[in-house]
Amino acid sequence: MAILKKGSRLLTVDGVQYRWRVRNRPTYAQALDMTLILAVEQADSPGAKLVVGLPQAHPGNWMGSTAIGVLPSDVTGYIRSALASGWHPDAPGAAFILTIQ
Repeated sequence: MAILKKGSRLLTVDGVQYRWRVRNRPTYAQALDMTLILAVEQADSPGAKLVVGLPQAHPGNWMGSTAIGVLPSDVTGYIRSALASGWHPDAPGAAFILTIQ
């Protein structure tokens, strides 16, 4: 399933365009201040998604924790790290999970 265009942002990394997005409403786990999840896919020919788990609060968490914004420069680093770890964004397949500590 493709990432929704509404609310997503485009980012070019090493000449390839990607679309990334953080959910507007947190999942139950995110609302309890566990992790922030963002999704990335190749914009022109989406294949396997990249799912990045970050150790920070979602802006909509229920615990009142301070949320730190995700910058495009951060997402660029996550994409490069996932590519180095074996993520193939242009090939179909299961989502590639990248957990940041």
